[in-house]
Amino acid sequence: MTKLFTIVKRQGIIGLWLLLILGFSLASESFFTAQNLVNILIQASTLTIIAVGMTFVLLSAGIDLSFGSIMFLAGVAAGMLTTRGVGLGVAVPTILIIGLLFGLLNGLLIVRLRLIPFIVTLATFYMGRGLGLLLSDTRAINLPEAILQIGSSRILGVPVPVWIMILVVLIGHLILSRTVFGRYIYAVGHSKEKAAKAGLPVNRILIGTYAMGGLCAGVGGLVAIAQLGAVSPSFGLQSEFLAIAAAVLGGTSLFGGKGGIFPGTVVGAFTMQTIQNGLVIVNADPYLHQLVTGAVIFLIVWVDSRQNAKKKSLSLN
Repeated sequence: MTKLFTIVKRQGIIGLWLLLILGFSLASESFFTAQNLVNILIQASTLTIIAVGMTFVLLSAGIDLSFGSIMFLAGVAAGMLTTRGVGLGVAVPTILIIGLLFGLLNGLLIVRLRLIPFIVTLATFYMGRGLGLLLSDTRAINLPEAILQIGSSRILGVPVPVWIMILVVLIGHLILSRTVFGRYIYAVGHSKEKAAKAGLPVNRILIGTYAMGGLCAGVGGLVAIAQLGAVSPSFGLQSEFLAIAAAVLGGTSLFGGKGGIFPGTVVGAFTMQTIQNGLVIVNADPYLHQLVTGAVIFLIVWVDSRQNAKKKSLSLN
């Protein structure tokens, strides 16, 4: 079984995605329709965007559990501003700034205080959600039509959320594959000690990756609220876990230094969204959604751990 999942993870993620499409198509005639495929594309936009941000963090051998809180806090801020008559020209940059600053905070705490990323981002997860609940008075915020137009408008027949997703994927892919910063991220993720000895600015690189992650979480939050039309107290919950699953399913290692955004993370995100959509289409028990998602996360983390352990064993011999 390990070998099977290794093949799927390394080489067959696209095949797995197509297999899921085939399976759900056979299970329900409503699945493989133009409208539903467009729905999957739109629904996957938010997950893909935040998974791109998570890919940066994971490649540096880090982890960020605060993505959902960033999305929530940014959404609350956008809701409070727009419902008070502030235009999108102010609300949208505010969302992006909140995401960026939150990511910078995570990076600075991890680097300056030399704390484990898991602990830091777990703490900021609670801090961000608590602040959002305080500002919103634990009530849902209905968003004005101006925000909803971002989610419903089309450019050249393509929904705006999809265009935003394409832009984020393209920028992220180019940064990782064509820039010095991208190469440095891989080097730091592979070995912080070796990167430091080589003269790389490890601390600045780590701060940069968390800043990128926070920025993507902010953009993902914008896209999500534009489709939902409201910010509820539970908005963004568990989004970080789906982002981690999408990135790792796409081939990014939890131990850093290996992976990529395109096609890896993108296909991973679309695979996760296909599972969610397919289960709804076939009228599966709602509780089954959580079980399936949990099983997928467990399997990909298990395979990644086995691969990393094997890699370390070979390097020691």
